[in-house]
Amino acid sequence: MKFENRNPKIFIISGKASSGKDLVSDIICNNYNDKKCKKLSYAYYLKQYVKNITGWDGSEESKPRDLLQSIGIDLLKNKIDNDFLINRMCEDISVYSYFYDVIVITDARLVDEIEVVKNKFLNVKTIRVNRNKENNLTLNQKKHITETNLDNYQNFDYIIENNEDYDKLVIDTKNILEVENNEA
Repeated sequence: MKFENRNPKIFIISGKASSGKDLVSDIICNNYNDKKCKKLSYAYYLKQYVKNITGWDGSEESKPRDLLQSIGIDLLKNKIDNDFLINRMCEDISVYSYFYDVIVITDARLVDEIEVVKNKFLNVKTIRVNRNKENNLTLNQKKHITETNLDNYQNFDYIIENNEDYDKLVIDTKNILEVENNEA
């Protein structure tokens, strides 16, 4: 079997909890139905660890957000390797680049999760999803670095205001894709 790198278009989606990141990721992949699209998540490995450690079933309703935040930052980033999850993501992108035309990272939460990927790969675009609706996070969870680190980040390629109008969210996302497809 011969392997050829497809040099995929990579979209990095960012936003606070419940902002609509997964919805935007779904719209992007659905738009590229004639091409192969792969969704990746920084939280994938983190969630696997927490599932194995605690027996968590992976459901949103019982999500141990404090533990996820603590293991992600206090253990993986601060004690094991500052780029632990970023390295995993870059390894995944490197492999999937041989099989997919489009890769969507669904959950960038930190500046380096964006910048390292932008510096390592070609054809990377960033999309920030903002939503004014209140989420169910505690005050401490809202103040956590994974919810605030990108608040003042100025280098997003696109910003989508998601104000609970699904049709507008679809149109805004498709407008971004139209611009990107015309530049390709």
